[in-house]
Parts: sequence; structure tokens; C-alpha cells
Amino acid sequence: MSDPFSPEVSERICKHMNEDHADAIALYARIFGNAPDTKEAQMLSIDAQGMNLVAQIKSESIPLRIEFDHVLKDSEDAHHTLIDMVKQARTQVK
Repeated sequence: MSDPFSPEVSERICKHMNEDHADAIALYARIFGNAPDTKEAQMLSIDAQGMNLVAQIKSESIPLRIEFDHVLKDSEDAHHTLIDMVKQARTQVK
């Protein structure tokens, strides 16, 4: 079985998220990364267990690791999981 999260898959997902869903990444950092002062964030990589972000907090770049609630099977599972996480995060925003 091939690695569902090859560097190419991670790069493709990160590029899409950074270009089209920057607001969602900042929300992940604020809610799941326990970094409520995050102004913006970028997704650096994603694997079956979690994602690595860098958050901009008070003019500092802070690395964050956010673990998923399950091991992802493939990029489609990642897609659905990221959508579910942003929906969940939005319910926690005050």
C-alpha cells in the first residue's frame, strides 16, 4: 500500500488550503492549536495524524501541531475532516 500522504499530496493540500482557505487555517490555529490570538496562519504540512501550521501571533511566527481525532485514510478523508473541523471551530467562536 502506498503512503496516502506523500510529500506531493501534502504539498497539494497545503497549497490549496493556503491559497483558498486562509481563514480556516487561522481558525484551526485559534481553536484547535490553542492560540486564540492568531491573526493569520499557514499550513506547512499534513499527514495522516495531523497538520503542522505556523501562526502569526503578535508579530511572531509560532509553529503549531494539531492532531486529528483519527488517523486519516487518504486525501478524501483529509478533505472531509478539515471541513468538519472548520464547522466545529465555527461553533466555538464567540
